[in-house]
Amino acid sequence: MDNLVEVLEEENTQYKRLVELSKNKKEAIIKADIAELEEITGMEQDISSLLRNLDIRRDAVLKDMADVLGKDFEEMTITRLIGYLEQQPKEQERLSIIRDQILETGNEMQAWNKRNEVLLNQALEMVEFDLTLFKSMRQAPETANYNKDAYNTGDLLGGSGFDAKQ
Repeated sequence: MDNLVEVLEEENTQYKRLVELSKNKKEAIIKADIAELEEITGMEQDISSLLRNLDIRRDAVLKDMADVLGKDFEEMTITRLIGYLEQQPKEQERLSIIRDQILETGNEMQAWNKRNEVLLNQALEMVEFDLTLFKSMRQAPETANYNKDAYNTGDLLGGSGFDAKQ
């Protein structure tokens, strides 16, 4: 039981680190700081790798506990395990507390991810707007460039600059 609680506490710690990174990511998105975003993404990947390893450890502990309790591992969850521990209220309470902490951290992380998703979508819209604006600045006026068949060529004009020949 101690192994399971230890793994769950470490998972919660790593999820809290992800929440802090999400807060930093928000600021980096607002500032359009690509270098900081890359750094944060790298740290998130490292934490994800740690979480994968913790997930494997948690599954191994749960499998052992399922075997001891004579239950099917595929159906073993922390919530079900809490229910199986009716005869051990102390252990039941420890697991309930850490489960609630993980759920709370997960909900907080989900909220930050949604905020950051909205910010990223807005940033992408601004980039698309800027690209369209720059492209339209270089495009020939609708009435200016015609070919020999009297069709608008839609050619892009050369680089803009001061015309000294006038």
